Amino acid sequence: MRKNKQSELIKQLTKRELTFHLFVTQFILLTISIISGIFLFKDLSTFFNLFRINGSIITLGLSSGVIIVLLDTFLMKVLPSHYYDDGGINEKIFTNRSFIEIAFLAATIAICEEVLFRGVIQTNFGFIIASIIFAIIHLRYWGHWFLIVNILILSFWIGIIYELTNHNLFTTIVMHFTIDFLLGLGIKYKNRHLHS
Repeated sequence: MRKNKQSELIKQLTKRELTFHLFVTQFILLTISIISGIFLFKDLSTFFNLFRINGSIITLGLSSGVIIVLLDTFLMKVLPSHYYDDGGINEKIFTNRSFIEIAFLAATIAICEEVLFRGVIQTNFGFIIASIIFAIIHLRYWGHWFLIVNILILSFWIGIIYELTNHNLFTTIVMHFTIDFLLGLGIKYKNRHLHS
């Protein structure tokens, strides 16, 4: 019932309205990060030390992102389609977008969410709390057990990568971006093929 209401609401939104809501949500997450970071980090350099350019960005960030997308793509092919039914929000977000728009959306989401969930919450409260809050915030998945399990596993995976890299935010941002960008492109081209 709830998923049907969500699906109807999403169908009524224009691309512009959906984009606006998406960016407002990300702006709110970033604002929460900044305000809570002021109280939780002793100084700016402690926070900026979380951003390091090293080999883990490719070896763990990019590779984990690609593995997750390949695994997800495989599961989408072998499981019934209703397992991945999120009420149509991902199709609405990515279908009629350019390559650049998808990249920009994926980058915005990856940066804002990773700064809050890994940078602020996980650094200060641990990876279990951060992973659970990350999963909870993705409310659109809570209408379906498989999507809940999926987002929980993803959340813990990203959290573990953050721990393995000794808290390198660039690595989890690249991982998150890779997942959203490649899945977004997949949705765009799948729906283009279906409608051509």
